[in-house]
Amino acid sequence: MREAGRHLGAVLAELRDRVRPGITTLELDRAADRAIRRRGCVPGFLGYDGFPRHLCVSVNEEIVHGVPGRRRLRAGDLVSLDCGLIHQGWWADAGLTVACGAVRPEHAELLRVTEEALELGILQARPGNRIGDIGHAVQRHLEGHGYGVVRLYTGHGIGRDMHEDPQVPNHGQPRRGVEIRPGLCLAIEPMATLGDPATRVRDDGWTVVTQDGRWACYFEHTVAVGEEGPEVLTRLPA
Repeated sequence: MREAGRHLGAVLAELRDRVRPGITTLELDRAADRAIRRRGCVPGFLGYDGFPRHLCVSVNEEIVHGVPGRRRLRAGDLVSLDCGLIHQGWWADAGLTVACGAVRPEHAELLRVTEEALELGILQARPGNRIGDIGHAVQRHLEGHGYGVVRLYTGHGIGRDMHEDPQVPNHGQPRRGVEIRPGLCLAIEPMATLGDPATRVRDDGWTVVTQDGRWACYFEHTVAVGEEGPEVLTRLPA
């Protein structure tokens, strides 16, 4: 899984650098397919539960699971990239939100705080803690800055499959839930909104958007729990 994570971090770094005004979300999807296969890995998302692409691209009010197509990115967009791959039978799943050119200050702040929430959640993924400690850290940080916390969609365990037990909500109470033990691998993925966190799914059956149309943000890493604490497997190269 370390190797899978290393490959995915490099793929996401390449995709991040491709985000620019004028590029289509389908072009990003094709770039993801090429980058994954070039590394000898298998695109994990293509066909997973029927998903039709290699990459989720969610823009502005879209939170997660956006289906790439003909949409062209515009300056000022917030672009969430969610990608998964399989390396020698093991999964990695990660993503980030990227500013497309210059963005409004309120959107730049949403990016910063959501990424901070991910790092705070990761710090709680250590032996002896519980899953609720992760969600509590994420929720406290996001709500402390006035953001909505999406509850219907969560992080998850990961290993031979992308979605394994336990679920990892982005909210919770300290010292509640499954005990965190060495060897557990988790995909931790805060999803924050500028407004109400209520969601709906578009007619494509995949794209999750905010009900109120306010913009959203997402960050995710695959994390392994070691004896001494968390190890981020999908960290993007500097």
